[in-house]
This record gives sequence, structure tokens and C-alpha cells, in this order.
Amino acid sequence: MRISIRFKWTALISIVILMAYIFVGILAMRTVQSVASVNEIHSFTTKLIIGGVVVFILGVVLTFYAVTLVLNDLRKINKTIDDLNKKPDSDSRIKLRKRNDEIYDLTVNINKMLDRMQAYTNQQKEFVEDVSHELRTPVAVLEGHLSMLQRWGKDDPEVLNDSINSSLQELKRMQSLIQEMLDLTRVEQIDSAYLEQTTEVKPMFTQVYNDFKMLHPDFVINFDDDIREGSEVKIYRNHLEQVLVILLDNAFKYSADRKEINLAASTNSALLEVVVQDYGLGIAKNDLKRIFNRFYRVDKARSRKRGGNGLGLSIAKRLIEIYHGSLEVESVVGSGTVFKIELPLIQKVPEEEQTEKEATENNQATNNQK
Repeated sequence: MRISIRFKWTALISIVILMAYIFVGILAMRTVQSVASVNEIHSFTTKLIIGGVVVFILGVVLTFYAVTLVLNDLRKINKTIDDLNKKPDSDSRIKLRKRNDEIYDLTVNINKMLDRMQAYTNQQKEFVEDVSHELRTPVAVLEGHLSMLQRWGKDDPEVLNDSINSSLQELKRMQSLIQEMLDLTRVEQIDSAYLEQTTEVKPMFTQVYNDFKMLHPDFVINFDDDIREGSEVKIYRNHLEQVLVILLDNAFKYSADRKEINLAASTNSALLEVVVQDYGLGIAKNDLKRIFNRFYRVDKARSRKRGGNGLGLSIAKRLIEIYHGSLEVESVVGSGTVFKIELPLIQKVPEEEQTEKEATENNQATNNQK
């Protein structure tokens, strides 16, 4: 048999009030008996009993009312959760009057958690829809070529060769898409051990610059290196390199007539600042807010021809944010695009200060031993 928490707490608190009143009444009766007459004792006893009944009834009513107020808030929370269980994509939230107590704090935290869960659910839904959409085209192309070959194309060497080449191209695109989806999944589940890794900036940038210079001999690549020797950032080397490769790869892909790329990296007292600039197609203002979304491409037809799946920038943005940095973009259509990265530098204690600090610690240790 289920008993409401309202009655449980009302009964418990009322019993506590009654027991406390009886205890005080007994003490009062002993005091009165030692100093008062029989009639006065009888009159006091009557008043004590009447007062006890009144206090008990008031205690029951006030306790019942207070518990009911609390339970009404909990009922609203429970109703909202029931609504969300019935309809997970609902935007229902707990609505309580603002006040400074624990239940209001609880509702605020629950609403924040529900917002995060809904955002995650929406992202997963969009992700599945986008993946389905992206895979539908290459699968349809493969199916079309194979059907054609099965019917009559295999007897025509030219058609057979074209179909095989087109099928291989679509398979490579599917392979690229699957690899990028795996990269994106890994980004969302980075092992905590990677978060403690550090990278010396200068050698890594030099390596990436030399690699792209070799891969794109037809481009002019300007590298403005203003990195202080020994500068380090708290990021796994492969992740920082992956971000740079994504941004530079996009810069080369979307460069039009002017084959020139600018890569600049500098350090100040607190930050590593990186700029990747191209003079290519540029991005419209309305698209700038969405280019970091998964599978978003400014021009899907042109992006597909260039081999883009719309996941690279999402991966880059997420990686930089995980390591407490920022990735911003500025662009003008027809003039080019600039990506800017900022990452916090590891603050190193100067050698003299470190020596002085170690000496102080050694002296303190010696004094403690004495």
C-alpha cells in the first residue's frame, strides 16, 4: 500500500511537535505542583491540555500546508519529466517562480541538463540524417553503374572502364566520409591522457609548412614565423597538426585564380596566435555562422567536386575548443578567407626564479628536519 509523502511527513513532524509539547508540559506541571494549590494545578492542567490540542492541530495544518507546497513543486518537476518521457523531443521545461531556495536551484540545473540533452539529441538526429543523405548519392551512383553493367555495359569496354572509374571515385569518397565521421567521433571521446600532452610549437609548424610546400609546388606559401623558441601549448601534437592540415587543405581547395596562401604564427606572453589566409572564393556572410556545423558546405556541388564532406571544420573547431582555445573566421566573397586560432601557452617559470624557488623549498625542508 502506497502512502503519500505528504501524510508521512505531516505525521512525523506532528508527532515530534506533540512529544516536545508533552515534554515541556511535564516539566511545567512538576514546577507548578511544587508551588501551587490543588485548584490552581487543576486549572493549569486543563489549560495545558487545551493548549496542547490547539498546538497539535496547528502543527498538523501548518506542516500539511508546507509539505504540500514542496510537493507541488516536485509534482511540476515530475510532470515535466513525464512529458519528456512521452515525447523526448519536446521543449517542455520546469517553470517555477524565482526564489532563493534549494528546489529552485534544482529546477535550474535540471532545465540546463534538459537543454544539453535536447541539443545532443538534435545533433545526433541531424548527424544521422546528414550521414544518410551523404551516403545516398554514392550508393545510388554505384547501384546505377552496376545495374548498367549487369544489363549491357560489360560488353562495351569503354562503358565498362568509365563505370569502374566512376565507381572507384565514389568508393573513395565514401571511404573519406567514413574516415571523417570516425575522426569526429574520436574528437567527442578524447582520452583524458591526451588533454595533458604538450607540444613545442615551432618545430611542428615548420614541419607542416615544409610538407605543404612539397605537396603544392604550384602555390606560393608565405610563412610568417614569429614563434618564440621553446614555446609550448597544452595540446596533443597530432591534434594541433590535424587542425592546421584541415585549415590549410581548405585554403588550397578553395583558392581560385590567385594561388597564394599565407600562414602566420606568433606568440605573446599568454597566447599562440595562428592565421591561415587564402585569396580564393570567399564565404558569404550568411554562411559564416554555419560553416562549423557538421556536413555544412557553402556550395555543395563545388565542395563535392573538390572532395569535401563538410566535416573538417567541425573537427577543427571541436578540437580547439576541447583544449580551451578559439577558432574564428572572417571572409569576403571573391577576396578570400582568414581563419584565426588562439591557444593558451604554457607559462614557464624563468630559470632564475625556478632556482630561487627550489633553494627556498630546500631551506624550508632543512629547517623542518631540524
